[in-house]
Amino acid sequence: MQEIKENKMGYLPEKKLLFTMSLPIIISMLVQSIYNVVDSIFVSRISEDALTAVSLSFPIQNLMIAVGVGTGVGVNALLSRYLGMKEYKRANSVATHGMLLSLFSYLIFFIIGLLFVDKFFISQTDSQIVRDFGADYLSVIALFSIGVFVQITCERLLQSTGLTLYTMFTQMTGALVNIILDPILIFGLFGFPALNVKGAAIATVIGQCSGAVVGLILNFVKNKEIKISLKNFKLDMTMIFRIYEIGLPSIVMSSIGSVMVFFMNKILILFTQTAVAVLGVMFKLQSFIFMPVFGLSNGMVPIIAYNYGARKPQRIKNTIKIAIIAASIMTFVGFLIFQIFPDLLLSLFDASKDMKEIGRACLRRVSLSYLVVGFSIVAVSVFQSMGHGFMALLESFLRQLIVLLPSAYLLSKTNVLENVWYSFFIAEIFAAVISFVFLKKIYEKEINKLDKLKQNLDK
Repeated sequence: MQEIKENKMGYLPEKKLLFTMSLPIIISMLVQSIYNVVDSIFVSRISEDALTAVSLSFPIQNLMIAVGVGTGVGVNALLSRYLGMKEYKRANSVATHGMLLSLFSYLIFFIIGLLFVDKFFISQTDSQIVRDFGADYLSVIALFSIGVFVQITCERLLQSTGLTLYTMFTQMTGALVNIILDPILIFGLFGFPALNVKGAAIATVIGQCSGAVVGLILNFVKNKEIKISLKNFKLDMTMIFRIYEIGLPSIVMSSIGSVMVFFMNKILILFTQTAVAVLGVMFKLQSFIFMPVFGLSNGMVPIIAYNYGARKPQRIKNTIKIAIIAASIMTFVGFLIFQIFPDLLLSLFDASKDMKEIGRACLRRVSLSYLVVGFSIVAVSVFQSMGHGFMALLESFLRQLIVLLPSAYLLSKTNVLENVWYSFFIAEIFAAVISFVFLKKIYEKEINKLDKLKQNLDK
C-alpha cells in the first residue's frame, strides 16, 4: 500500500492542533446545546407538566447518547491508534465495524420504545397527564433513534482522522432542522396540526436523521484516510471486543448518569414535582457549560491516542496541560453566569414564582461544582484515549452512585430541598481528587516510561 503522509496530529504545534481539532466540535456542541434548550423552552410553553415529562424522559435519552458516544469513543481511540501505527487496513475495519454497531444499537432502543415506555413512566410518577406527555415524547424518540446513532458514529470517524471541522456541519444541520421544526410541529404553524410534546420529539428525530445523512456523505466524500465498505468484509469479534474494551466503560459511565438522574428524580419528587422540572432545566442549561468542555476533550482524544501510538510522549503531556487550563477557564465562566444570572436563565422556561425560587437555589449550589469539574472531564478523556476505560468508569461510578446519590438522600432527610443541591458539589470534589490520583499514576507508569524509552532509542 502506498505510504500516506504524516497526519497533522503527529507534528502540528499542540496548542494550535488542540484548538484546530476542538473548535469545530465546540461550536457544533454549543449549537446542540442551543437546540436542546430551545426544545425545552417551547415545551415549557405547553405546561409545567409537559416540561416535567420531558425531564423524566432524560434518563432514557441519556442512555441512547451513552451507547452511541461510548461506542464512538472506542472506535475513535482505536482507529486513531491504528492510523498512528500506519496500520490502515485495521483502521478501515474499525470504521466499518463502528457503523454496523450503530445499527445494532438502534435495534435495542427500538425494542425499548416499542415495549417499555409506559412502564418507565409508571415507575416515576402518579400524574396521568405527565405519563401521557412522557409516553408521547419518548416513544417517538426511541422508535426513530437510528439518526442519533449513525450521526454520532459518523462524527467520531471524522474526529478520528482530524476532520473535526466537518463534525460541525453534521451537528449544525441537525440542530437547525430541529429548531425550525419545533414551533411548527408543537404549536401547529403553517397549516400543520398542533402535536404538543409529540411534535417536539418528531422535530428532534428528523433533525438527528438529517445530521446522520450529512455525516455519511462527508465520510464517503471527504474522509480519505479510511474506507467504509462491506466488500470482502468479515465480522471480527476480536475487533468488536477491542472497540468495547475501550468504549464499554464510557457507555457504563454515561449510563450511570441515567441511573443517577432516575433516582434523583425520585428524591426530588417527594418534595415537589416542580423540583423535577428544575433538575431537567438545570441539565439543559448546564449543557452550555459542559458541551464546549466535552468538545475540547473530544478533540483531545485522537491527538493523545495518535501520539501514544506514534510514541511521542511530550506531545501527549503538552496537550493534556493545555486542555486542563482551557477546560477550567470554561467552567469558571459558567460558574459566574449561574451565580449572577439565575433568574434570567430560568425566565427562558416561563418559570413560575415557585419554580424560580427552587431553580435559583439549584443553579447557585450546583454551579459550585464547576470550579473543579473541568479538570475531571479532561482527565477522564485522557484515561479513555490511552485505553484505561476502567479508570473512567470507576471515577464515574464512585462520583455518581457512591457519593452523589447517597449525599442527596441524606441531605433530603433534613427536609430542606435547597440542601439536596449541595450533593453535586460534594461529588465533584471527590471526583477531582480521584481523577488527580489516576492521572498521576498514568503519568508515572506510562507517559514518563514512554519518554524514557524514546530517549533510549534516540541515543
